[in-house]
Amino acid sequence: MTALALERVTVELGGRNVVESVSFAVERGEWVTMIGPNGAGKTSLVRAIAGLVPYRGDIRLDGKSTHRLRRREVARRVAVVPQSPLMPSGMTVQEYVLLGRTPYVSYVGNEGRSDVAAAEAASARLDLAELLDRELGTLSGGERQRVVLARALAQDAPLLLLDEPTSALDAGRQQEVLELIDSLRLDVGLTVLSSMHDLTLAGLYAPRLLLLANGRIVADGAPEEVLTAHLIGEHYGARVRVIDGAVVPVRG
Repeated sequence: MTALALERVTVELGGRNVVESVSFAVERGEWVTMIGPNGAGKTSLVRAIAGLVPYRGDIRLDGKSTHRLRRREVARRVAVVPQSPLMPSGMTVQEYVLLGRTPYVSYVGNEGRSDVAAAEAASARLDLAELLDRELGTLSGGERQRVVLARALAQDAPLLLLDEPTSALDAGRQQEVLELIDSLRLDVGLTVLSSMHDLTLAGLYAPRLLLLANGRIVADGAPEEVLTAHLIGEHYGARVRVIDGAVVPVRG
């Protein structure tokens, strides 16, 4: 069943179209990663799906148009891990993860037992028990990324949007985070749509890639179909070789 469908979605920022007439669908349980050069429109698409920027066209979540859903209803269906999340340094990990339950709490109410239980379960799944009382400002980059994922998981949304989830991490932490995301997808049936700069990692973890350039999809398929020297050269302006799925720069 289709979890997410976009039809001719256009996003305009600063008087120009940064996403132009984009259409694609993501099935339940699928992991699709958007790649493309800077300015291709990846982050704008993530933000449009999450309801954070206006757009033209139609975006449907489980068959329901987001134009007809209230903001809280969208938040119950879509969890977002932004590229640069706002993390108040004085807030504890436990408090931050509990913020994932905001779409379920009434405007005049407090978190209930089910909300606390959901936050605790998300924290346990990401092995955060020893960090719950730590303030966010004391965490390492890898710890912060796990905490942000825990907040998204506590949101209990079936669709997870990831905007450059490994951009600030070293190689070991990148692999750790991506393995964690994949295990969550398989264990709890999450649908994942991500954007990534690292082409080798994108092809290693996502069975399907969307290549964006100038706000449009120019390739859609399995990693071996999209990660070719020709396409990368044409749209990134880079000389590369693709060896067993690894994208290797070539000098001269």
